[in-house]
Amino acid sequence: MKVVVVGTGFVGLPHAAVLSEYGHEVYAYDIDEARITAYKTGERDQIERYVNEPGLVAAINESIGRYLFFTTDITEIADGADVFFLCLNTPPNRDGSSDLSYYLNAAHHLAGLLAKRKNMNRVVLVNKSTVPIGTARLLENVMNEHGVKNFGVASNPEFLAQGNAIEGSRKPDRVVVGCDHEEDFAIMRRIYSQFVNHVRIRYLETTPETSEAIKYVGNTLLLTYISFWNGVGARLGEAHPNLRMEDLKIGVTSDTRISTWGSYVSNGAGGSCFGKDIQSLIYQLNQAGRSTDLLQAVYNINEYQKVYLIDRAVYEAGFDFNQKSVALLGLAFKKRTNDMRDSAALKVVEALLARGVQEIRAYDPLAIESARNYWFNPEKNQLFERIKYFDTAKEAIVDSDALYISTDWEEFRGLSRTIENNAQPPYLVIDGRRMMPDFKNLVEKGYQHIAVGGTYLKPE
Repeated sequence: MKVVVVGTGFVGLPHAAVLSEYGHEVYAYDIDEARITAYKTGERDQIERYVNEPGLVAAINESIGRYLFFTTDITEIADGADVFFLCLNTPPNRDGSSDLSYYLNAAHHLAGLLAKRKNMNRVVLVNKSTVPIGTARLLENVMNEHGVKNFGVASNPEFLAQGNAIEGSRKPDRVVVGCDHEEDFAIMRRIYSQFVNHVRIRYLETTPETSEAIKYVGNTLLLTYISFWNGVGARLGEAHPNLRMEDLKIGVTSDTRISTWGSYVSNGAGGSCFGKDIQSLIYQLNQAGRSTDLLQAVYNINEYQKVYLIDRAVYEAGFDFNQKSVALLGLAFKKRTNDMRDSAALKVVEALLARGVQEIRAYDPLAIESARNYWFNPEKNQLFERIKYFDTAKEAIVDSDALYISTDWEEFRGLSRTIENNAQPPYLVIDGRRMMPDFKNLVEKGYQHIAVGGTYLKPE
């Protein structure tokens, strides 16, 4: 089939690459010329400037020029396409509602082209990104407003975990398709023919509204689970010195009714989905006059979790951040990605600057360039000039007074010797990911340690 993917970010690009693997003629369209030019090169360093996913570059190079094409001009390819996947950014507004400006601009532009098409075969417009419940109807209205004929709308949310987007696209746990008409379901079955009647993958056909709601409820439930462990499990571990957090996890999740996923404590969940989606769901339910007390509590717990270790350092360890140098390890919201959207590190930096740190010595294996671009705006806030960037964890730790681990990169697990060789006691280690299982050895050698889910430890 001839497929157009509108938007080539963290959702659109992996989706386009994997669809092309199944023999569809896929056109990945974006208005960002620099982005499209980078993708066309097929070069790893160019592609990963925008989207960094394991296996993505190989998938692109396998199909580029044969089944996968990149373009900034949708005019010619719109005529004759069978399916359009809308993979557009829908960031939150200040009130929690979804900003649909990018989405609507693309929808109106596309509708104008489809209204003039010569090929009048059935075309399906599919919402792939997370959009508020009822957006399929909004898309339908836009198409009718422009006089588009013989079209259908569908909701087909993505459930990808960043860092695993390619594998997750190839082997999803479920595919959810929401349509109104059988002819649209039939087209979507052709798109996803490898998943229909699969022995392991659940292929679910439902209404557009149900499909839209599934994504919101799923992400909110996941964040609720994370917030429960942070709001209950972590607090218990911090209140009772003899409580073993890892044993607590094993003991609780041995109950087959309780998932092991998310049963860890951390300095909060980030990324492009969880925070945005729960805010949007809160807004949607408030607009419908429904209670959102539970959702608001889940959101508040997660946001507080991103900065509370700074407060613990001040009030439990008596650490004064004013004019101090702090090594910050991990800037991406999770390992295996360069995505910093809603990362805990963003809140950590704000909290450290608010407490007067002289310098933040930052390191991340993949997200350094993303960080430079994010914070490079001296006119907006010259405090960001206090952030310095380094190529290794060791370089970041040298000349620092304290260390904050914010992302769960595996290389941060073996830092004890690096700390001993490059930082002298009394030195404070703040571990937001419980990445240092041998922390007691450090404490015995004069270092101080605060970890999420653990009590403050200092030399006797």
